[in-house]
Parts: sequence; C-alpha cells; structure tokens
Amino acid sequence: MNWLLLLIPVAVGLAHLGAVPPLVFLVAALAIVPLAALIVHGTEHVAEHTGPAVGGLLNATFGNLPELIICIAALRAGLVDVVRASLVGTILANVLLALGVAFLLGGRRTHVMEYNPAGARAYGSMLMLAVITLAVPAAFHRFLGAAAPKTALDVDVGTSAVLLVTYVCYLIYVIRTHPEFFSPLAAEASAGHGPRWSLGRGVATLIAASAGAAWMSEILVGAAEATGHALGMSPIFLGMVLLAIIGGAAESGSAIAMGRRNQPDLAVGIALGSSIQIALFVTPVLVLLSLVIAPASLGLAFTRLEIGALLLGTLIVVTTAGDGQATWFKGVQLIAVYLIIAASVYWLPVVAP
Repeated sequence: MNWLLLLIPVAVGLAHLGAVPPLVFLVAALAIVPLAALIVHGTEHVAEHTGPAVGGLLNATFGNLPELIICIAALRAGLVDVVRASLVGTILANVLLALGVAFLLGGRRTHVMEYNPAGARAYGSMLMLAVITLAVPAAFHRFLGAAAPKTALDVDVGTSAVLLVTYVCYLIYVIRTHPEFFSPLAAEASAGHGPRWSLGRGVATLIAASAGAAWMSEILVGAAEATGHALGMSPIFLGMVLLAIIGGAAESGSAIAMGRRNQPDLAVGIALGSSIQIALFVTPVLVLLSLVIAPASLGLAFTRLEIGALLLGTLIVVTTAGDGQATWFKGVQLIAVYLIIAASVYWLPVVAP
C-alpha cells in the first residue's frame, strides 16, 4: 500500500486550494493508512534490536500512535465529542470488525483455529475492567456533573491516573511476570516482514512516519466537521466509525493478516491488546493532555449509546473468543454486531448525553 504515500502532496495541495471538505477528508484518510502501517513496521523492526521487554513497551506505545495523533489534532480543534466517540469506535473496530474478519478469513482455510484460551480470557477481563472503569465517571457526569463541574473534573483526572497505573501493571504482567499466559499453543511461523532493518532505519522510519501522520491528521481533522455536515453524518458517527477505522487501520490490518495466515494467537493478541491500550493508556493520556492543549477538557462523559455499545461489544467478544477456538461463523457473529452498531449510530443524528 506504499503507493498511497503519493496522496500526501495531493492532500496538502487540495487543502491549500480550498477543495470541497469531503474530497480533502478522503485523500488525507487514504494517505494516513500507509503511514500507520509504516509506524507499526518500524516499531517491530526496532523491537528486534531492543529485545522482547522493550519491544513490548514500544509496541504498546507506538501501536496506536496514529489514533493518538488524530485525537490530539481533534482536541486542538475543539472536537471533544468526536474524540470520545473515536476512542469507543476504535475499541469496537478492533474487537468486533478486525477480529471478526480475522476469524472469518482464517476459518475458511482452517476448520477450527485453536489458540491459548488463558491469554484470551486475560485480555477479556482486562478489557471488561476498562469498560466498567470508564462507565463509572460517565455515570457521574450524567447525574452529578452539571451540579459539580469541579468535582467532575477531579473524577476524570483521578480515573485517568488509576487507568495509567493499571496500564503499567498490565505491561509488567504481560512482559515480566506471566508471559506464559500469552504464549501460543503451538509454534507459529513468523509473520515475515522481509529483510531485517537496521536500528537506524527503523528509528528513522518511525520518526518520519509519525511526523507524516501528524501532518495528515491536521488536514483530516480540519475537514472532518465540514465533511460530516456535507454528508449528513453526526459527530458520533464521524468519530465512532470513520476516524476510528482510519486511526486503527494498521493494527486492524495486522490482526486480519494474522488470522488469514492461521495465527490466531497473534490475531487475538493484536486486536484485544490494542483495545486495552486504547482504554488504559490512550484515553487517560488524552484526558490529561486536554487540560493543556485543548480549548475544553476531554471529560469521560461518554453517552449512554457509547457506553452501551462498548459494554455489549466487549461482552460478545469475551463470550465468543474466550474458549480458545475460532471458526468462520464466530467471525460472522462479531462482524454482524459491529455492523448493527455502526448502522444504529449512522441513523441517529443527535444523541443525548
């Protein structure tokens, strides 16, 4: 997909020429996809030189970098509702759409794909913990936030601090103390990324791709609101579906590729692990950053629709993926739930908080 990098100067030119926002949005979105893939590839090659522990930390930090960059650009533009919806949408896109397609494609080639159920259950419990933790401040905002805005901000900051500490403990658990829970049942072939890159090439690729993603994200977000108005999309749909899929394109693509190659342990680890990173790391970081860079703080005031979709999506993936066996029909089930949620959001122009 590297030929899509040619769209970077096209997106810049369209933005400076004042082209219609939907066209600018589309071109910038397509340009971000190969940049996101380069970020993931660069991180993986750097990890080959730094060892598994540091490599795991790098993947945790940079794996969702495109999503983080897009959200920071949206925060600076004051699109707080879009950012909240994007965070929820990225989790749903990973655990329902990406994992569903991975199971579907892999299940068509292999009758039953088996993976480590202990790791899947551990990922599922962490994801459920994150959803419950996000639901509590959302309920506080709904019932008490308007009467006590200062207290609501304290709840958001306190919750963010707890999530970050939990995320550090999660990294220690996965990388240091209990890595055997997440080991594949059988030796899986390497995904293969071609010749091994040098450390300098990996770092340079990571820096260049991150800078390019930040640049395209500014253009993308600048055209996002006008695109939503032009196409009749609500801010919730724009963030929960479009921006979420764009920001998580690389991670979702990796999960799908691993499923298609009959590597279900990697597919489950990428899809669920990435969602855990969004909930426990990206979300609290954005809440704290918004106090400095945004015109309005990013509170954890998720709507009932967002929390409900997140809870139902998590429940279905925990139920479906927890037994350590994947078939094509399980993939169909996950994809069906995602499509129903996306359709509901598309035909709901205004969502009451």
